[in-house]
Amino acid sequence: MRYTTIGSGDRARRVSAVCLGAMKLGSQVGEEESFAILDRFVERGGTFVDTANNYQFWVEGFVGDESETLLGRWRAARGVTDEILVATKFGARPRTPGRGLEDAEGLSAAAVRAAVEGSRKRLGMDRLDLVYPHIEDRSVPLEETLGVLAELAEEGQVGLLGASNHRAWRLERARALSDARGWPRYEVAQLRYSYLQPRFDIPLPEAGHVHATADHLDHIAQENRDGRPLALVAYTSLLHGAYVRADRELSRPYGHPGTEARMAAVREVAADSGATANQVVLSWLMGGDPAVIPLVGVSTVAQLDEALDAVDVELTADQRALLDAAG
Repeated sequence: MRYTTIGSGDRARRVSAVCLGAMKLGSQVGEEESFAILDRFVERGGTFVDTANNYQFWVEGFVGDESETLLGRWRAARGVTDEILVATKFGARPRTPGRGLEDAEGLSAAAVRAAVEGSRKRLGMDRLDLVYPHIEDRSVPLEETLGVLAELAEEGQVGLLGASNHRAWRLERARALSDARGWPRYEVAQLRYSYLQPRFDIPLPEAGHVHATADHLDHIAQENRDGRPLALVAYTSLLHGAYVRADRELSRPYGHPGTEARMAAVREVAADSGATANQVVLSWLMGGDPAVIPLVGVSTVAQLDEALDAVDVELTADQRALLDAAG
């Protein structure tokens, strides 16, 4: 396993270079297989697990507690403490069962406090290692959300702070405001990102997803060069299996000539290196500027092993140049 550091100062944490996405664990993936996946992740050196307080409310039969509750049971059963960093998200849980993001709990001070308390109970944690507002809530002033997060950090209820699905300018505004007030700043950004790039003039079909833009990448890379750590965690990094499975169709925003050119480049590098297309993509992400921590969601131990083997795939300079230039 490779490792990287997120955060700064006393809040800095060393985590695995691949993050395990637990979205389907406890819901679409049953408890026995979920425990097997988590056990295998730890066995192979994984230390970074991602969840949210709403996974997966949109799937029939589930309410959104399932992923956090499963992780809480696993932590208790395995005696897991602070050696595994569990990140969770809040703000996008519907207040009324059966509704969607139009009824999201939001990011008011009261909503944030209630969400953090609910996640702490489900996960069985006195302090949440890393928390992200899951989506933006522009009905609430940034000062209110950042202020309550600073209070929760001071109280020891949360550790590192991050922002998920935030526009680049909102991320920068929040960090600047936190600096001005002496509050802990967002030090992790979670965004959708992979090797294949969508058209930005066509909305992604997944509600709430915000794809990393050139502005995001430039901002994050420059902040790190300037000694102001900002890690990038990328979800949907393998595009639901589309790199390796012909039955997984890409959505409409990926319907442009650059997609096939990039797919051809991935296949060429995979054949040349003896790696799978998924492993090439993950290696490309981890070795970029900014370096990306890919968040990988899996349904089986075999899928997990394939993803983790990507840490041993070292792209040559020529291979990376081919991938970067394609499309």
